[in-house]
Amino acid sequence: MTRLHGECWVVTDGRAGNDRQALALAEALGLPFRHLVLGLRAPWSWFAPRLLPGGRFALPAPQRRGIVVPPWPAVIVGCGRAAAYYTRLVRELSEGGSYAVQILDPRIDPRHWDTVIAPRHDGLDGPNVLHPLGSLNPVDDAWLAEGRDVCPAFGDLPQPRVAVLVGGPRKGIPIDAAYAHALAERLVAQQQHDGGSLLVLASRRTPAGVVAVLRERLAGIPGVVWSSEEDGANPYPAAMGWADRLVVTPDSINMLSEACAIGCAVQTLVRAPLPGKFARFHQALREAGLLHGLDDTPPARQAPLRETRAIAETVRQRIAARNASRT
Repeated sequence: MTRLHGECWVVTDGRAGNDRQALALAEALGLPFRHLVLGLRAPWSWFAPRLLPGGRFALPAPQRRGIVVPPWPAVIVGCGRAAAYYTRLVRELSEGGSYAVQILDPRIDPRHWDTVIAPRHDGLDGPNVLHPLGSLNPVDDAWLAEGRDVCPAFGDLPQPRVAVLVGGPRKGIPIDAAYAHALAERLVAQQQHDGGSLLVLASRRTPAGVVAVLRERLAGIPGVVWSSEEDGANPYPAAMGWADRLVVTPDSINMLSEACAIGCAVQTLVRAPLPGKFARFHQALREAGLLHGLDDTPPARQAPLRETRAIAETVRQRIAARNASRT
């Protein structure tokens, strides 16, 4: 493994999906890091990640100190549009001293960063662009074992233990009460045929009506339905660690990527044609044998999709090569 030196800054806008990807990459890089959750003030927010004059003032004065002044980090990693502004800005302010890594398509020419990590379905090209199939995430054997250790009680549930990850509606992807009824119908049928238990986890985007339908329709089946802290601590890592199979709604690339990193079969229920990048992503997963329909017969196990460490090693090698050329 290529070793690096110095500090890494991780910049996100606080959205869970962006946080997860950027922090996963930072941990895999092996550098000590600071996580900075930063917003943008107008007018800079209107044009990000394009830089306007006075870019330092996009942050309120209390946040500027220690962020848009030296000493600069060896590496800065960002995920999301606001983060793209700061990864680009720090690269310029440091005169290239900070190696800038941007996760997700920044929507402008990727040459403004040292490395851009954009999934294949984004269709972004460039000599400095890396193309994972899915989203970066922390899932590996150690992460799964830690999840099992946190909640050993899930190990006592009858098998197969089916973890069900429920997202929320997006443009062109309705996740509503009708969808919840259709999903519950298939989950109940599977459980009646196979036995086992259900670990149903909602997300911040899941409508209350969807949760209500699932609670009602799945009552009496061994397991849990979790939707918020009112149900206790989020059992997501434990559910992933103990799952024998996963069912994931089609609306989240991050959830599907993490599910495919487990190594057990992953199924989804798609009830209408998916929009653009989601259709391309689903098709790529199906062609790789990583995603199956909820009415299909899935394999017992499948190869896990784990790309984060390989991406991190490529970034480390690029940083080392850049540093060698500068010295």
